Formats: sequence, structure tokens, C-alpha cells
Amino acid sequence: MDVEVLSRIQFAVTISFHYLFPPLSIGLGLILVLIEALYLKTRDPLYEQLAKFWTKIFGLIFALGVATGLVMEFEFGTNWATYSRYVGDVFGSALASEGIFAFFLESGFLALLLFGWNKVGPKLHFFATCMVCLGAHFSAVWIIVANSWMQTPAGFHIVGEGLKARAEIVDFWAMVLNPSSTDRLIHAVLGCWMTGAFFVTSVSAYYLYRRRFVEHAKAAFKIGLVVATIASLAQLVSGDSSAKGVYKNQPAKFAALEGVYKTEPYSPLYLVGWVDTENEKVDGIAIPGALSFLTHNDFKEPVVGFDQIDHALGRPHVQPVFQAYHLMIAIGMGLIALSLIGVFLWGKGLLFNEQIKWVRAYWIIMIFAVLGPQIANQAGWYSAELGRQPWIVYGLLKTSDALSKAVKAEAVLISLIMFTLIYLLLFALFVYLLNDKIQHGPEVAEAPDDSSPLDPRHGHRA
Repeated sequence: MDVEVLSRIQFAVTISFHYLFPPLSIGLGLILVLIEALYLKTRDPLYEQLAKFWTKIFGLIFALGVATGLVMEFEFGTNWATYSRYVGDVFGSALASEGIFAFFLESGFLALLLFGWNKVGPKLHFFATCMVCLGAHFSAVWIIVANSWMQTPAGFHIVGEGLKARAEIVDFWAMVLNPSSTDRLIHAVLGCWMTGAFFVTSVSAYYLYRRRFVEHAKAAFKIGLVVATIASLAQLVSGDSSAKGVYKNQPAKFAALEGVYKTEPYSPLYLVGWVDTENEKVDGIAIPGALSFLTHNDFKEPVVGFDQIDHALGRPHVQPVFQAYHLMIAIGMGLIALSLIGVFLWGKGLLFNEQIKWVRAYWIIMIFAVLGPQIANQAGWYSAELGRQPWIVYGLLKTSDALSKAVKAEAVLISLIMFTLIYLLLFALFVYLLNDKIQHGPEVAEAPDDSSPLDPRHGHRA
């Protein structure tokens, strides 16, 4: 493989592993705010115990997120030097803003969040939790702004020519509020909330199934279910808006996402399918006219396909883009269904009835549902990035022109192997430490009474 392919694989590996952790920390940060708010309102020690338990897990996730994120910044300089020079003015301002408004805020209050339980009052600790949560969200804002500018550049002009050309900001807020940043930010943050919410419901369902920490699990499950339901339903609106933005600003990507080769009335919406690239068609299950309606609010209005898209824009590899996009949608719809089933069971008073077999089956599904948002996040990122190809900055700089000129394929391959091994070790360590904290569970402070002993390790009446 040549240096371009290897460099793209290396960056995909590093960012895919890193992106396991920021959505968890952002979503879990919101859950922590809700738990501590309930504690301040009710003064129920159960919420305090829950907050302390999830704070320990948050600290582990935050540490892995920081450690894995640093590698990518070095890759910009080693593998993608031409790109870094081209977008340095844009990325420099966005990453500097992240450092000032996000990372310093988040890390500055992190010590109070992790170690301040017996040092400060509950209100000040709640404030620290809010600041950490806000900092995590600010971090997402600036990273999404930088990436969105690569998708839909705005607020700049080009200085220099040839290899010395670079983008220079002329309007900071036009760069920040580029045509895709708002839609992509909302979509990404909602995905983070879903990731954190389904993580909490997964652990809570595990406790319910094993009859451990039952009261804590019930309380956490309810909080997670509320967030999961709101975020998953909001994703329907956000996803629709994002798709229409892609159709307007990146027609070639949209055509790849939906498998639109031919511009025709009553454009079909494929639910599942396989792209026949040789014959330029999709074989699968489709709803006639549905894509036209979702795009134009008119069943007959044709959706522009590759046959009417400027060839100068290039064409991404349709198969992986189409499949990743549809995988994301399928998982999203499944998560909506699980959320609504949970709300229905809660409303009927059956959510925690372990005597009903299908309720316990629902708990088992929710234990494994934690994988859903993570896979959907990865699939969404892959469809967005692969759909932009062959451009690294859409319409301005091609991926093949963005590489470092001095880096050899052998060096990239060796570093790719090393990174993969290190990340596998880090992931094994993360799973081990996470499992240890989950098995330990919340610290139950109440002492058991003589008539009905309470096992502090299991959190339910023996």
C-alpha cells in the first residue's frame, strides 16, 4: 500500500479508538449533572452514592480520552504536513479556542469533581460538575467547528499559490458558523447524550438482572431512560436537517449516502441494499418517492444523482459510504424503539418487575444496547469522512495533495502496527478497570438493621 492509504488507515485507527471516549464523557457528564441536581433537591443519600459511583467511572473515561486524543495532533504534523500548513490559520484558532474555553474549564474543575466530595459543600461540588460538563460540550463545539469547516469552508480566502497556498480567516464567525457546523454539532452532541444514557441504562440493567444494588439501579435506569428517549427522538429531527444540508452543500456525498446514481422523479429511499457499482444501481428494499419527499417535501421532485453532479467534484466510494450511513440509521431506529419500550413499561409499572420473563429479556437487551450508540457514532463519522473524498477540504484541497512529502510508507506502516498494539493494550486495561468499578458498585453507606440485613456489597435485602 502507498503512503496515502496507510496514512488514512492510521488516522482512522487512532481517531476511531479515541472517539470511543469523548461521547461517553460528554453524555455521562450530563447524567452526573442530573443526578447531583436530584440529590440537591431531595437530599436522598442514594443519589449522592450514585453520583460518587459514576464520577469514578467518568474519571477513568476522561483519562483515556485525553491520552488517546494527543496522538492525533502529532499526526497532523508528521503525516499531513501539507494539510496542516494549508488549514493552520483555521485549525489554530479553533483548537486554541478549545484549549481556552473547553479543556482549561473542564480540567480546572475536574479535581473538585473527583476529589472534592469531602472538601467542599454539595452546591459547590454541583457547580464543579456543571463546569466539567460544560467544558466537555465546549470541546465538542470547537472540534466540530474545525471539522465542519473542512466539509463546508467559509469565512476565508486563499493566500499564496501552489505548495505554499494556505487558507486564511477573514471572518471568524463565518468560519465558526459555516453552513454545516450547527447541524453537525447538534447531531454529534445528541449522539453523545445517547452514548452516555445507554451506558448508564446498560450498567443499571446488569445490576437489575443480577439483583445487585437494586434501588440504585432503578434510579439510574430512570434517569438514563429519560435522556435516551429525548436524545434519540431529537435525532430524527437533527438527522433530517443534517441530510438536507448535505444535499445542498455536498451533493456528491448525498448521492453516495443514499445510492442515487440517476436523477429521476419519485426517487426511492433504500431501507437496506447492496450497491452494484459496475452497473451503477442499488439492489435492495426501497420506498418509491420517499427520498424525494424527505428532501423536497414533494414525492415527485427528483433528487439529483451522480449523472447530474459536476465530475470535477469527484465521486467517493459509494459502497462503504452507503453501508455505513444505513447502519447508523438502522441502529438509531433500534435505539428509539428500545427507549420507547422502556417508557411504556415504566408507565405501566412493569419496568422493574423481575417476575415477568420478557421484562428480564428487555433488561438483557439493554445490557448489550450500550454498543449501539458507539457503533452508530463510528458509522456516522465514517460515512461523513469517506463521503467527502477525494477532498480533505471540500472543493479546495484533495487528500492526495495533503500528505507530508518526507514521510515514507514503511515508517507509516511501522507506526500503524505500534499504535494498534498499544491501543489494544489500552483497551484491555480500560475494560479491566471499568469492570472492576462496575463489580464494586456504589458505596452503600447505610448500616444494615438486625431484622432485615442489608448487604452493602449487593445493595438489596438478603
